[in-house]
Amino acid sequence: MDSAFLVSAFVTLFVVMDPIGTTPVFIALTRGMAPARRRAIAVRACLVALGVLLLFAFLGEAVLDFVGITMPAFRIAGGLLLFLTALDMLFERRNKRRASTAEEAEEEDDDPDSDPSVFPMAIPLLAGPGAITTIILLVGRAGDAAGTAAVLGVMSSVLLIALVLLLASNLIERALGGIGITVLTRLFGLLLAALSVQFVADGLIAFGFGTPPG
Repeated sequence: MDSAFLVSAFVTLFVVMDPIGTTPVFIALTRGMAPARRRAIAVRACLVALGVLLLFAFLGEAVLDFVGITMPAFRIAGGLLLFLTALDMLFERRNKRRASTAEEAEEEDDDPDSDPSVFPMAIPLLAGPGAITTIILLVGRAGDAAGTAAVLGVMSSVLLIALVLLLASNLIERALGGIGITVLTRLFGLLLAALSVQFVADGLIAFGFGTPPG
């Protein structure tokens, strides 16, 4: 397995799942809770997200075949979706939408002991449409069982990082501050925009438009 592909997979998943951007939402949703309960919610959210992404990693392409969608077409559509996500990150629309999602979750249940691990933490913040699209695309590009296993390992490592960040959310918030989180979000958005264009280019090349570079 090409190491460059694995690095690209890691960066793409990390940017799309955005553990750093999810951390402030986690803090808002779990404020006032006991530390042990906050840890349990963080672990449960990451496990649910892992299950959802594994489901789409193994069955996503079968579903596409069933409805007659080719992988090149899905690469192009997925690249466009990721590009929209990148624009949201660059212009801060993503953070506003996440804050709105957190407020909706709080309005649905004002109980201080409510459990936001499944909604909105696991779905749609960690395992949202962008992450689902990305994992299907990456597994499709992996080509064989070894490549698929490597992609799933990368995905698991990103979720592990997300878990560590959630568990250390208070320390991270104090260390980075609002400006630090904003700078990282803009930087990741720029990287995601470039990677999404690469997905679209791969799909067009698969359809016979242009030639592979190099």
